Amino acid sequence: MTAFRNEWDLSMALQVLHSETVDSKIWAEAVKWLFLFGPPAIREKISQASSMATGEFFPELSPVGYTEQGDALYDIKKLAESLGMSEEEALAKMEELEAEHDIQSLYDAPGTHKIQ
Repeated sequence: MTAFRNEWDLSMALQVLHSETVDSKIWAEAVKWLFLFGPPAIREKISQASSMATGEFFPELSPVGYTEQGDALYDIKKLAESLGMSEEEALAKMEELEAEHDIQSLYDAPGTHKIQ
């Protein structure tokens, strides 16, 4: 996590976002950095954009609950199916991201609020 965090700073990440000619992979890395380490206002905007994109491009997905912080939670089986991968592959990818960036993306029921 420390290496990725130190690869960027706020100014660099914002410059990449505003560039019209930057490679899409670099742009995605800048967005990821801003989402993980950027100021709260920017992180909230990225979260809102992510929710809108999920609704538009994956209309079959709808949240099954929310974290204490208000983040949407999805059923791992439906998420994997929408992404064209097995549930095991999706879990492995999420576990990898958690370990790499010290973030939580997998939740047990006690830390969540279910939608009835």
